[in-house]
Amino acid sequence: MSDYFECTPVGLEFLEQSKNVYRSEVVVRATPEQIFEVFEDEVAWTVWALPIQRVEWTSPKPFGIGTTRTVYMMGDMNGYEEFIAWEPGKRMAFTFLGCSKENPEKFLEDYRVTDLGDGTCRVVWYMAMEKRGGPKWSDALTRPIMRMANQWMFRRFKKYTEEFAQKAS
Repeated sequence: MSDYFECTPVGLEFLEQSKNVYRSEVVVRATPEQIFEVFEDEVAWTVWALPIQRVEWTSPKPFGIGTTRTVYMMGDMNGYEEFIAWEPGKRMAFTFLGCSKENPEKFLEDYRVTDLGDGTCRVVWYMAMEKRGGPKWSDALTRPIMRMANQWMFRRFKKYTEEFAQKAS
């Protein structure tokens, strides 16, 4: 993690503390295990999460709390992440430890999977962030754009995961 800006790691309570929380939800025709296979696949993230260009797990399997990875994104932005929740088939969440750009100060993503019992799962994705410095009024301008972008990406996640599950069957 050379040449990076430290971020303030946050816990799951950050979802209740930040004003910049984005929530997306989809119902996916896949098992909880298949959904977690997609989460663990570094290539899958580059397909459905458009800004992500490459994912590198920096901890060995089995993944769990304390696992780390680096995510390389558009705009020459790299996020250095640590997982703070990991319940296979149910939940995973990570926070930024550092970033190659100075702007993000606090960042959290939380993915929650609920097995609906009929070959489908509800997946809820929360993203919460606060930037370092700069005018806070600009957050109000970016919130609607972020909500739309996340909804669009999560529909791509649903499509990718359903195709993956169908091939695995």
